[in-house]
Amino acid sequence: MLILECPYCGVKAEETELQPGGEAHLRRAGPGSSDEEFEAYLFLRKNPRGVHFERWRHALGCGKWFLAARCTATLEVFGTYPAQTKEPPREIQDRIRAKRPDWEGWA
Repeated sequence: MLILECPYCGVKAEETELQPGGEAHLRRAGPGSSDEEFEAYLFLRKNPRGVHFERWRHALGCGKWFLAARCTATLEVFGTYPAQTKEPPREIQDRIRAKRPDWEGWA
């Protein structure tokens, strides 16, 4: 079972207490975007096997959205951080690199 710690209230919650929100750090397609850009935003996701950054909501707790870095193959969680963060914190990136030296970075 996947267990994530909410960075706001500090509760370690099982995935049954959380609501998934898809891939994190997406660039939104705004007004003036081409059809191709909008299609890519709506439908095209990386969905890698391995390190992935996701949005989660602590639905049965504080109700806030947060981001998580985890491995989709092993369910290993590298860390969680506030949803307003533009990129994964350096300590989470360092944790990933320590366990996955071949990881190419979050972007």
